[in-house]
This record gives sequence, structure tokens and C-alpha cells, in this order.
Amino acid sequence: MSKMEIFRSLHKARLPDDPLVLPGPWDAVSARVFEKAGFPALATPSAGVAASLGYEDGSTPADEMFAAVARISRAVDVPVSADVEDGYGLAPEELVERLLEAGAVGCNLEDSHGGGVLKDPGEHADWLAEVRHAAGDELFVNARVDVFSSGDGNPERAIERAALYVAAGADCIYPIGAPANVLPLLRSGIQGPINMYAKPDGSGPSPTELGELGATRVTFGPGLLRSTARALREISEQLR
Repeated sequence: MSKMEIFRSLHKARLPDDPLVLPGPWDAVSARVFEKAGFPALATPSAGVAASLGYEDGSTPADEMFAAVARISRAVDVPVSADVEDGYGLAPEELVERLLEAGAVGCNLEDSHGGGVLKDPGEHADWLAEVRHAAGDELFVNARVDVFSSGDGNPERAIERAALYVAAGADCIYPIGAPANVLPLLRSGIQGPINMYAKPDGSGPSPTELGELGATRVTFGPGLLRSTARALREISEQLR
């Protein structure tokens, strides 16, 4: 079974209390740590990779992002999905080609741009359909819905956007920033897997709790990098 087939299968037949947990590596070292811990797949966070490269979130040049994803993919044997923001203005064919060259089996694609401006959902769905056509079965497409992070937070609007993206061929929907209490409503209105964000410091719902509310998979964005940075600061203080 290929890495792509393994990754896709991990999203199927999940029990409510057992969502797919995908930690977010920002470099080869963190990727190997997560793999050794037993996680079956990984999902890079664009903000985490940006920070590791010295950029603000959303400012990483495409070439550097793809190079970072390639280093992470080469470092581990488990499947790696890559957050490539809004696609960097690349044509769908080139975007897919570069993801596959970097060794990714999946991707996150945002439906906002320019620092948080929501895209026209119909136009974005058409673009996702082109990505799907270019990728065939070689990429697992996680379509981000930014209504809660960049819009008015209306769950019904998020469901409407999600329906367009699923119809365009998205494999999973990621309503980033959605409060946990609206997850059951989203679950009832969205077909297929749903990705939810969790805080690794335990300040919000746990992955298990999110799974019980309807999440298929759970990611942490740059949270694990930030936790690592806090630990490193503590070590630095002790050394000083």
C-alpha cells in the first residue's frame, strides 16, 4: 500500500473517541520525534514552518516552504500532508507537481488570502476542482473554511462553503477556528471527514473530546512548535 493509500485509509471508519491525531512538524528533527512516538502520519503547519525559517505566518516564499516540506518528508517513513496556505498563486498543475515532488501525500488549502479576506466560494470551488483534476488520486485535499477565522463565524455559511468544496472534490473540510460547541452542527451539515484544531497545552477540548463532538482528525497548527519554544526558553534560563 502506498503512503497515499495509507493516509487516506487513516481517515476511514474512525470511532468517535478515536480521531486521527496529526502532529505538526516544522523540521526534520521534530518530524522524527513524532514518528518515533508512534504517530501514523504528520501534517506540517505553515505558521510553524514559517517561524522555523524566520518568517511571519503567511510570508514564507513558496520555494522555501516546498523545500521545508521536502526535508520533512525525506526524514520520515510515515505519510506527510503539507499546509501550503492558499497555493501561492500557482496554477493547479504546478501546485500539485510541486507537492508531489516534495513528497507530500496531502495538502491544506485556505479559502482566504491577503491577511484574512475570504475568497469567493464559487471561484474557490472551481479552483479546488482544478487541483483535484490535476492531482487525481495522488493527493488528499483538506479544504480549509475560514469563516470562523476571517469571516462572521456563521456556521451555516461555513456549511454552505464546505458543500461547494466537497462537490469540487475536497477529501476533508477544515473549519479552522470553529468553536467546539458548533462542531455537532457542522458535523450534521458537512459530508465526509472534518479536521479540527486542538491546543496541545490542554487549555481547550482534547482530541478525544473533539472526536466525540464529530471531528474525524485533529491537528495543532503551530502549537507544538510554540510549546517547544517555551520549553527551550525555560532551559535557556536555567543555563544562564
